[in-house]
Amino acid sequence: MHPFRKAVEERDLEAVEALLADDVVFTSPVAFRPYPGKAVTAAILRGVLRVFENFRYVREIASADGRDHALVFKAEVDGREVHGCDFLHFDDDGLIDDFTVMVRPLSGATALAEAMAAQFDRIQQEAAGS
Repeated sequence: MHPFRKAVEERDLEAVEALLADDVVFTSPVAFRPYPGKAVTAAILRGVLRVFENFRYVREIASADGRDHALVFKAEVDGREVHGCDFLHFDDDGLIDDFTVMVRPLSGATALAEAMAAQFDRIQQEAAGS
């Protein structure tokens, strides 16, 4: 089991943040533009863990060199089922420098977008260190 998966499943937010490179870029399934930087990525991940219910990884796929991982998950948001995948790329130091999330179905993605929009002010405050 990859350390990132272990940290998320244990809801160990400090361990999750420790695995992020300072220059990580987070690409959301519900936002047009990517979010660059460790602080905002960590804040987004904390927000996601607040809105996902019954989150669990169901499959882990890794490239032969270990620099790319796909972690398939299932969860619920406001009673809507969400299936998704975290695509992670690791830099030379073993830290996540690219983090892309995709989700389906549309009803689940819509519920996630609405729930994350409600978290946006808090995410911005956390990212700014407030």
